[in-house]
Amino acid sequence: MKATETDLKGCFIIEPQLFKDDRGYFFESFNEARFHERTGTQTRFVQDNQSFSTYGVIRGLHAQTGASAQAKLVRVLHGEVLDVAVDARPGSPTFGQHVAVNLSAANQLQLFIPRGFLHGFSVLSETAVFFYKCDNYYNKASEAGVVYNDPTLNINWQIHADQASISPKDAELPFFNDMFK
Repeated sequence: MKATETDLKGCFIIEPQLFKDDRGYFFESFNEARFHERTGTQTRFVQDNQSFSTYGVIRGLHAQTGASAQAKLVRVLHGEVLDVAVDARPGSPTFGQHVAVNLSAANQLQLFIPRGFLHGFSVLSETAVFFYKCDNYYNKASEAGVVYNDPTLNINWQIHADQASISPKDAELPFFNDMFK
C-alpha cells in the first residue's frame, strides 16, 4: 500500500498493491497496521457505508461536527466518481481549499479524509457503487454541509449543470462563508 499526502495536510491518496494474473486480481483493501504506519494517523474505523448512484449525481458537501466529526476512507467498488475533500478546519493553512481525485473500480485508489473536512462526490460513469469507512458513528444532530456549487470553493464537478442531479436537502445547504460566521 502506498500513501501519498495531498496538498491538504492529513488527506491522503491510498494506492493498494494489486496482484494480477490471467485469472484476475487480488489486493488488500485495508490493513490497519500498514494504514497507520503509512499515514501517521491512529484512526480506528467503526462504521462502513455504501451508496449506489447514477451518472450526474452530486452528493455533498457533507460533514459531521463536534464530538461526532468523522474521518473517512473512501473508494469506488463499481464505476467512477470525482471525489472532493474541502479543508474546513479554521486556522488551517489550507482552510477553504479542496482536493479532487478520480476514484474508480479500475484504478482502485482510495482517499483518506481526516476530521474537519467537508466531503462530496460526483458520479462520472453510468452508475457507481461508493464505499466508505468512518471513524465515528453517524449522528443526525451533527450534520453540516455546504452547497455543492459554492462560488468561493469553485469546484469543477466534471458534470454539466443541466445534467447534475442534486437532492433537495443538498441544494438547500448554506454557502461556505456562511458556515463560519
